[in-house]
Amino acid sequence: MELKHQLGLLCVILLLPALSSATNKDYCPWNPYKNSRATYYGTRDGYGTPKYIHTYIYIRTVNDGMVAAVSGLWNDGVGCGACYQVKCKVPKLCNVNGVTVVATDYGQGDRTDFILSPRAFNSLGVSPDASKELKKYGTLDIAYKRVPCTYPGRNIVVKVQESSSNPGYFAVVLQNLGGSYDVTNVELWEDSRKQWSPLRRVYGAVFDYANPPKGQLFLRFQVIGCYGTYWQIPKKPIPADWKPKITYDTGLQLK
Repeated sequence: MELKHQLGLLCVILLLPALSSATNKDYCPWNPYKNSRATYYGTRDGYGTPKYIHTYIYIRTVNDGMVAAVSGLWNDGVGCGACYQVKCKVPKLCNVNGVTVVATDYGQGDRTDFILSPRAFNSLGVSPDASKELKKYGTLDIAYKRVPCTYPGRNIVVKVQESSSNPGYFAVVLQNLGGSYDVTNVELWEDSRKQWSPLRRVYGAVFDYANPPKGQLFLRFQVIGCYGTYWQIPKKPIPADWKPKITYDTGLQLK
């Protein structure tokens, strides 16, 4: 299942900088399903978290609203933006294909790994009537696994956060990160020092840097996946006149 909307990874739980605790095998497509539980939260329109406590407004429509809050899978913000296939287990009511959801938020339930948006929870049923019956359970036994995110024809882009101010403060988030990868680090090249300097993970998938160098900005980012941990260097730098709220193409794709 392809994601239907651009994923802006702007999960906003305040966090200390952290590295991924996952191992490479956790990202491999042949991993079996794991058993857990899932519930849902309520909103009037069926999309993201009720009062935007943890997500920006447009994240509510990512993947056509098929999103979820996660707890253990959040991994100190590294897991923000990961995609999962989720299937429920009630005979005759549950859709055998389940639903693909994007983790956009942190949330804890009663021994659950997923708190699904209403649209995602409803998609677990084989029919609208079945979905209504599933809602009566409140919490469901499920099976889930990590699956690749897909953004056909879209390069990874760097979105400059609205809190940024050229040249004093630079905050960014990576979007359209395809495949089964997590971003663990982002670094910026400082030509005056002839070295890469780390950006700080502020929250979720947002990284920042105080007083960046003037001129074009050259970034690299580290991702962890099934076959190892890699540094990716964008083919295009951030222009010297970078501005808040603007998105810049990296020329890279991950699958």
